[in-house]
Amino acid sequence: MYTASTNAIALVTGGSRGLGRSTVLSLARRGVRSIFTYHSNRAEADKVLAAVATEGGRAVALQLDTGKVSTFDDFLGKLRTALRELDADRIDFLVNNAGTSHHNAIEFTTEEELDALYNVHFKGVFFLTQKLLPVLRDGGRIVNISSGLTRITIPNSAPYAAMKGAVEVFTRYLAKELGTRGIAANTVAPGAIQTDFSGGIVRDNPDLNRFVASNTALGRAGLPDDIGPLIASLLTEDNRWINAQRIEASGGMFI
Repeated sequence: MYTASTNAIALVTGGSRGLGRSTVLSLARRGVRSIFTYHSNRAEADKVLAAVATEGGRAVALQLDTGKVSTFDDFLGKLRTALRELDADRIDFLVNNAGTSHHNAIEFTTEEELDALYNVHFKGVFFLTQKLLPVLRDGGRIVNISSGLTRITIPNSAPYAAMKGAVEVFTRYLAKELGTRGIAANTVAPGAIQTDFSGGIVRDNPDLNRFVASNTALGRAGLPDDIGPLIASLLTEDNRWINAQRIEASGGMFI
């Protein structure tokens, strides 16, 4: 496990915005280098690289579509090159954060929509994790991002929530199977967060923002920096004995 002096390396998917960006920056403040992925917006990735440098850290940005398993072998080659740039041959931590939104009722969700969710939120997480196991250091940690929607039910959220539920089960099995290597795996389940996810609906829709705030014990919708530091903290030696857990970070939403 790491302290700031060990200069560990984390791979964070979807690190160019939102929760992933906050995670990368929170890790940088703790002395952890990051290799993070972005889907298509290189300009946003470059902004994260600049912010990391401002924190005195180091990071590398790699393009990846986590819904295309056929590209993972090529990505692994690029990852090994990035590791060499950072004078390393292993990653210490994996944060499976990349995701897409979806809002539709069960009755109207199409096969194409469900396949797209499955490819990114479960199949991609499963096979990218599998592909990275040889370069994940023994004693490392995995954090998979789920959703508060696996506990509460909101209209038009069933397909998305079901995929996140699969991730939560997968995480427990990862913890069991990788325990012999000293690798811990946990799930972080954010509540409603003010990002550009789902077109920025929680952040930019005043009525929805008020609805979330009124149903949250702490009286507001979440912010990215409510989540990134939590993810980073789960990777610390202080939390070495937390394993196979679902940790909801919702400010007490719908309790």
